[in-house]
Amino acid sequence: MEEMVEQVELLLQQEDESQLQEYLNSLNISDVEELIDEFPEHGPKFIEILSLNRAVNVFRILDFPTQERIIKKLSGKKIAELINELPPDDRTALFSELHGDAVANLILHLPPADRKEALSLLGYEEDSVGRLMTPDYIAVKKTWDVTRVLSHIRRYGKNSETIDVIYVVDEKGVLLDDIRIREILLVTPETKVKDLMDGRLIALNASDPQEEAINTFRMNNRTALPVVDADNFLLGIVTVDDILWIANEEYTEDIQKLGGNEALNEPYLDVSLFTLFKKRVGWLVILLFGEMLTATAMGYFEDEIKRAVVLALFVPLIMSSGGNSGSQASTLIVQAMALGEVTIADWWRVMRRELVAGALLGLTLGTIGFLRIYVWSLFSDVYGAHAVLVGLVVGITLAGIVLWGSLTGSMLPILLKKLGLDPATSSAPFVATLVDVTGLLIYFSIAVILLKGVIL
Repeated sequence: MEEMVEQVELLLQQEDESQLQEYLNSLNISDVEELIDEFPEHGPKFIEILSLNRAVNVFRILDFPTQERIIKKLSGKKIAELINELPPDDRTALFSELHGDAVANLILHLPPADRKEALSLLGYEEDSVGRLMTPDYIAVKKTWDVTRVLSHIRRYGKNSETIDVIYVVDEKGVLLDDIRIREILLVTPETKVKDLMDGRLIALNASDPQEEAINTFRMNNRTALPVVDADNFLLGIVTVDDILWIANEEYTEDIQKLGGNEALNEPYLDVSLFTLFKKRVGWLVILLFGEMLTATAMGYFEDEIKRAVVLALFVPLIMSSGGNSGSQASTLIVQAMALGEVTIADWWRVMRRELVAGALLGLTLGTIGFLRIYVWSLFSDVYGAHAVLVGLVVGITLAGIVLWGSLTGSMLPILLKKLGLDPATSSAPFVATLVDVTGLLIYFSIAVILLKGVIL
């Protein structure tokens, strides 16, 4: 070991990088690790000049503090090579331990084309804010005056995603506040940044769902928002143009799901026919099996239908009315949840509103249904001698099924959200199928109660 130390020390003094590279590549990786411990200030240099395979194998056996110290000082190219070549478990372990400043340094040194991949490797989930952020922003210290801030902006602003907002950080990179550029431009050059801070900071967490970021932008008039980690270290920013893109994708996906499809994730005309088939067939098969239960329900009341065939005439009317009311409610609640207007905690308020709205809608449709049968019976005997009773059955059923559909359609998205599922999955066809089956049970149960002993 002593001989290795002396040899490396000599090569460092001679600044002979090619000989140093050749010598390090000839050693065991455990020997290189010991040399990094012996020459900690030259650790980054050793990793930089080693062949990629050996650099990866040396880096992965270092302790985390040494890894963190080295990765902060590596070139962007070497960082990109290392993180791509590290085994997945080592890479995950490294990124789970990295502090925010190391993360920011890592992203900043990567070319734009590689940043998306780097964010993925950093462990940010696909639909998280971390996948949207950019490290191109302007950060200043609270002790600076406006003159220094403007000089800093002139120097680095061209590389920033936006200079509409300037971010105030402390010596460790922890986010303190954000200041709009107009506030800086409208004060005297001697004004200190700390005098412009108001503490009304709005920030996103890198692990937040992108859907929450959309709502935050919607509720706050901002062109960009800062992104921080669990320690409030400033990692990057998300701009409104990225959010608008994501919002459009979310909207498109929800619309497709509401129609009873899986999300296509690409333009309709670019999707192959086989892919289009796969995206649609799953839900259609599920809905088919669901609708088969309607036959089971009708089979259960087969005797009643034989005795009063007139009841079968109104099955399509009952099923469509219940399905329509459920689809309406489901669509409204899914949209409200997507806009942040309704949360899981609002379930009781939603239920109360739908109880009243569903009852009013049910009474309206029930009355129309009853009048339709009653008036028709004045000119025709198609509904038999007990047309009024049949009208009451249909009217009461319509009132009940519309109320039931409204409650089902409004509560199902909230229940799915509570279970951690996508509320849009409670699509209109799904709700309609569910209400169809239960609607038949309601219809024939009411018919048995009101018509038993009369025509049943």
